[in-house]
Amino acid sequence: MRKLPNSVVGDAQTSDFGWEVLTDLVDVGNRMAGQEGEAEGAAVVRDAFERAGLREPAIERFDIPGWWREEATLTVETPRERVHESTHEVISLPGSPSGTVTAEVVDVGPGGYDDFEAADIDGAVVMASSETPDSAERWIHRMEKYSNAATEGAAAFVFRNHIDGALPPTGEVGYGNRPGPIPAVGVSSEVGQRLARYAEEGTTVTVDSQCRNEPATSRNVAARLGPEDGEAVLVTAHVDAHDISDGALDNGTGSALVAEIGRLLTSIEDDLDHPVRFVTFGSEEIGLRGAYHWAETRDLDDVKCVVNIDGAGSSRNLWVGTNGFDALGEVFEDVAETFDAPLSTRSTISPHGDQWAFVQEGVPAVMAGSVSESSGRGWGHTHADTLDKLDSRDLRDLSVLLAEGVARLADEDVTVETRARNDIRETIDDGYVQELKTGGRWPY
Repeated sequence: MRKLPNSVVGDAQTSDFGWEVLTDLVDVGNRMAGQEGEAEGAAVVRDAFERAGLREPAIERFDIPGWWREEATLTVETPRERVHESTHEVISLPGSPSGTVTAEVVDVGPGGYDDFEAADIDGAVVMASSETPDSAERWIHRMEKYSNAATEGAAAFVFRNHIDGALPPTGEVGYGNRPGPIPAVGVSSEVGQRLARYAEEGTTVTVDSQCRNEPATSRNVAARLGPEDGEAVLVTAHVDAHDISDGALDNGTGSALVAEIGRLLTSIEDDLDHPVRFVTFGSEEIGLRGAYHWAETRDLDDVKCVVNIDGAGSSRNLWVGTNGFDALGEVFEDVAETFDAPLSTRSTISPHGDQWAFVQEGVPAVMAGSVSESSGRGWGHTHADTLDKLDSRDLRDLSVLLAEGVARLADEDVTVETRARNDIRETIDDGYVQELKTGGRWPY
């Protein structure tokens, strides 16, 4: 039985509230973890929670290792001198230490584990693309490529975008080991392809990455609806974004949807059997630190399940990663059937996204996003993750499906079973075990 009455569905389809919240977030600009823009983004969300009618909106602060981008330069020394210093050509990667390295370039292509084993990279500047090897059964994270380069003795790391015209990619390389051991920069596909061509005959470059690694403060924002007590349904997203872009899709849409879902559910608050908590986490992009802080400072026995929204808005076609919690997947399958809406699902346990801080402990959690035909991250993690790539109609459709799903999960007749922590450990795919251990993120 549908939980949202026609009046609420109609409201969702005509409201500008979610889009306005998203616009306010992207207009902040830089929302890098621990920096002033992230604090401003948290304030935008807190105010949105209040305007939505949610109860007790509040900001919680916590300490993180901060990182500030300064300047990055990649100079081709041979066979033909060329200096790349504009941000559309080269940028430092978060978690990189400051440093200057001059060495020969070794191109390991897409940077699979076999690619590193086959190359002699000791003392070299190692370049890997953002593409995943065809032979790999899963996406290979940049952090794995960086870690493998450092472990094998590389002096610096260059991460090149594999998508033409998509600008240099950014993304954390340090994670729990900030700062990382070697300087790291991202370059555009065009710069990378030139380096790859030069590397075939032999080329020397100088990588200069200048940045600051200092303590900082991040912020989570929380509010609630429904009963005071009982196991809560958490609706979450991350408010931080990389400093080079507006973070529209990653993850301004997620934070806006959390606020909009809350606004829609205020109309049926008296019908919620379980509490619903709305949380936007800080510092997701540098290691899920906001989610871990929340999970480690609360009793997880009080959490019924988690719906984490990340990367929703590239289309109106809902995607849900269930992490093996079949009951959660069935709820969203029923929602999609009710609204005659397309749904894509994936059952594999994934360590990517804030839901992982809960999944690793056996708490039922999904990641919700939308299906995109773009390759890799598309515009994500580049300067081009901007509002103009998105459509307000997609946000409205997704808000209805997600709000209906959350309302059903808050019903006492819907049960979702937790799993033992060791059971989660034993059922993670070997590839993700390899990734987590390589990056120093293995929690067991």
